[in-house]
Amino acid sequence: MSQLKLNLNQGSVLFDFSPEATRELKAELMTLMQSLKSIAAKVASGGKRPKPKPTMEYRYTGEEIFLEVFCNPNIYPSPFSAKILITLKDDKIRLTTEAELTRILEDVNTYLEQFE
Repeated sequence: MSQLKLNLNQGSVLFDFSPEATRELKAELMTLMQSLKSIAAKVASGGKRPKPKPTMEYRYTGEEIFLEVFCNPNIYPSPFSAKILITLKDDKIRLTTEAELTRILEDVNTYLEQFE
């Protein structure tokens, strides 16, 4: 299993994560990005804010780690301002922090490039 590195607002975290799980995470992040883009486009065109979009909640429970990624797309004006809440824990430590959506998506894409 390879290690995924996520760059956070202050520092980074590196952990074992499979390419398959990373692809699932990427799919969730891309769905979130589309929701945010549609909200931004609607607001930019002068229309009313669209109906609330569902929150993004990704959970991975592996043998050694638990990863949860959460975002409410309804509180951000664009994908570029969106933050996601990340919780990563194992039997010894728990990390809960916020990170920029675009940065995490870039980290996921960088990780997946080595498997293409």
